[in-house]
Amino acid sequence: MTLTHVNPTSMHHNPAFAQGVLVEGAGPLLVVGGQNGVDETGQVVSDDPVEQSKQALRNVITVLESAGCTQADVAKLTIYLAQDVDITAAYAASREVWGPHATAITVLFVAALGRPECRVEIEALAQVPVR
Repeated sequence: MTLTHVNPTSMHHNPAFAQGVLVEGAGPLLVVGGQNGVDETGQVVSDDPVEQSKQALRNVITVLESAGCTQADVAKLTIYLAQDVDITAAYAASREVWGPHATAITVLFVAALGRPECRVEIEALAQVPVR
């Protein structure tokens, strides 16, 4: 499997994300459902959106690892933020937990998530490496 980051020179370049990711190979596709900032008991870890973002990313990583993937195998992240969440704080959390793994990304501000106390939800799309 090969992930090629597509960043045309005629477009803005940002090291935090790729404009596109070309996924090539024969491996299965892993769809990681929306992860919130909850711990193993299902409790929200904090009222702070930054802490929720960190936990949501840790949860995504846990699902990836369970399927034999790492952040490097992720083609796309979709991040849903409650309307009042500071996006720069969410990006800081991403850099701390996710690391330097650029991927295609979509960030959406929404009125509410499934649980009112949740401020962040993150989905991922990855290709599982063929062994």
